[in-house]
Amino acid sequence: MDILDLIGNTPLLSLERLTGPRPVKILAKAEFANPSGSVKDRAARAMILDGIARGALTPDRTVIDATSGNTGVAYSMIAASMGLKAVLYLPANASRERKALIRAYGARIVETDPLESSDGAYIAAKAEHERDPGGYFYPDQYNNPVNPRAHYETTAAEILSQTSGTVTHFICGMGTSGTFMGTSRRLKEADPRVKCVAVQPDSPLHGIEGTKHMASTIRPGVYDRSLIDAEIQVSTDEAYSVARSIARTCGILCGISSGANAAAAVKLSRTLPRGSVVVTVLGDTGARYLTDGLFP
Repeated sequence: MDILDLIGNTPLLSLERLTGPRPVKILAKAEFANPSGSVKDRAARAMILDGIARGALTPDRTVIDATSGNTGVAYSMIAASMGLKAVLYLPANASRERKALIRAYGARIVETDPLESSDGAYIAAKAEHERDPGGYFYPDQYNNPVNPRAHYETTAAEILSQTSGTVTHFICGMGTSGTFMGTSRRLKEADPRVKCVAVQPDSPLHGIEGTKHMASTIRPGVYDRSLIDAEIQVSTDEAYSVARSIARTCGILCGISSGANAAAAVKLSRTLPRGSVVVTVLGDTGARYLTDGLFP
């Protein structure tokens, strides 16, 4: 077995201990169970394997991309397992744990202006690739259709199987938007009645790492507004508070975007009829935020 074989097939966990007994079921994909600790393992594996299959990624080329952190960790793990080199561009204010993990796998980091957020990292990585296209393989996770396809083929298929097709609502935040778009597309194909709800930070100046405020940022090329049935806004304080509550009531250590997703899922559940089944995503482990004040 290879480390890449451990990606996917993550458990679907009940959040009943967080919410108490409710007439609406809230379930969460435990994406922190992927080998590098986040949902980004799925897309990173798919994009790298696609690059190899197309001949775009060869042993002499370095994997280069922009990341807010988690995809960088995933690229680094996968590159190390395949004997490849990787250089990742990420904002300087990314968590220390993310940077330490990327370096632990042997990848190189280029830090970008934190005030420019993930957009600044994206612009810088793109410019470096354009400077030396022959030296790099650039998956471009924000615009690569293989990203959402990975979730179409795996995440959504797992949700359908794990809920026996009873899922009525899917809700999660968006960074590249790959998880939301790919999963939503497959769920809607399986049952057009499934409603897909996007989680959005309530302000452009937010602290929900890995989540874009779409109205004020560069929209990813894989973003498809037609798949969004509704949006729910969550504040940074709500995301932090619910992430802490999940740790202390469910024994699940998850990150800030996971807290935002769960907070939005609870809000959504209050508006739904009895018997609805809401599925969300716990995108990464809370161990990535131990020095960031998430768990004081």
